[in-house]
Amino acid sequence: MTVPLPALGLDFGTTNTVAAIAAGTAADLVPLDAPDGEEPVFRSALCFWEDAEVRGGLASEAGPWAIREYLDFPEGSRFLQSFKSVAASASFDHANVFERRLRFEDLGALFLAKLRARARGRLNGPIARVVVGRPVAYAGSRPDEALARQRYDQVFGALGAEVHYVYEPLGAAFSYAARLSEQATILVADFGGGTSDFSVVRVDVPGAARRCVPLGHAGVGIAGDRFDQRILERLVLPLLGKGGSYRSFDKILEIPAGYFADFADWSRLALMRNRRTLAELDKLRRAALDPDAIGRMIAVIEQELGYHLYDAIGAVKRALSSAEQARLTFEGAGLRIAAEVTRDAFETWIAPDIARIDAAVDEALSRAGVAAAAIDRVFLTGGTSLTPRIRRLFAERFGAARIATGGELTSIAHGLALIGLQDDIAAWTS
Repeated sequence: MTVPLPALGLDFGTTNTVAAIAAGTAADLVPLDAPDGEEPVFRSALCFWEDAEVRGGLASEAGPWAIREYLDFPEGSRFLQSFKSVAASASFDHANVFERRLRFEDLGALFLAKLRARARGRLNGPIARVVVGRPVAYAGSRPDEALARQRYDQVFGALGAEVHYVYEPLGAAFSYAARLSEQATILVADFGGGTSDFSVVRVDVPGAARRCVPLGHAGVGIAGDRFDQRILERLVLPLLGKGGSYRSFDKILEIPAGYFADFADWSRLALMRNRRTLAELDKLRRAALDPDAIGRMIAVIEQELGYHLYDAIGAVKRALSSAEQARLTFEGAGLRIAAEVTRDAFETWIAPDIARIDAAVDEALSRAGVAAAAIDRVFLTGGTSLTPRIRRLFAERFGAARIATGGELTSIAHGLALIGLQDDIAAWTS
């Protein structure tokens, strides 16, 4: 009889997914196959292409393998990323992938199956308990938490294990608490691709982290993807027709903003490649005062250049984490961009988002009933926590000496797996 794995922690992120296995009192990250070796970080992406030799005629890959497949055959592929962003969206019913309609549950189950297949058998056996991270506040303008829970249940229930959901920053808190040598009240700030989440936790017994008490939480659906959008809005969308006009009979009207909102959302950009949307855009192009701009948008969509554009913008954002200036370069589908971006300009563009993040920190402290002065440590995690403006926000509020970092992409999964070993797991579940 196969002995089940005691606990699996899954940090299913908007940008990346990480898994960790816990046994005894320790947890280890799960190395996953990648084109250049093994990595614990698996990109939350899917790529589809038509293949008559595959059952159903639709082949697929996930993670870094999806990226490689897409880069080899971009126009013959459908590349989806950041699809976690629609988990709580009632307006998202399905994605049109060639002739198939795939619900969020279908995408999630396929992604999870592909991830397990890349674990070299480490995740093939039975699992006693699965602890899945979830944001405090889901992404989207009107997130439906009950709908997200229903969709998550269908995806992760397929693992055949006891499934628990824990706020992502609590996973990071549990991981970080094992590093402490004294009692402390900590604020954990988790910045991912789709959401920024905060938890205040009291650590009564350091080291083993057996006595961690969650005090309060808050979150906001703003993070790294929104910062990307700010760059896109300023430097790319005006070249694709945003702010332009079109002729309707004897009237001159502004081009509807909805097309640009979809284009700027990485989870929806690939879905614009469907007959109806492209027909609407072509009709708009013929009526536009600047038809070439709309033509460039159509070409980017048709030629599946969204990932290349996303990658170029992400590279600029990352470069600005260590440099005062970076250059955005992109060429394709008749669109040519060569623009200098300063850190000061970027921080001005994201200022409204920083203000909402700051307000969410206040909300977490208020719900916990803890004053900022009573926070002993601030643990920053998640890829977007590397953004200098984010670091400065917390240094200004709490003092640089109280800031701790580390394991930006892996601490949540590590902590979730450790939580899975706890007898009082109900104290941690959301």
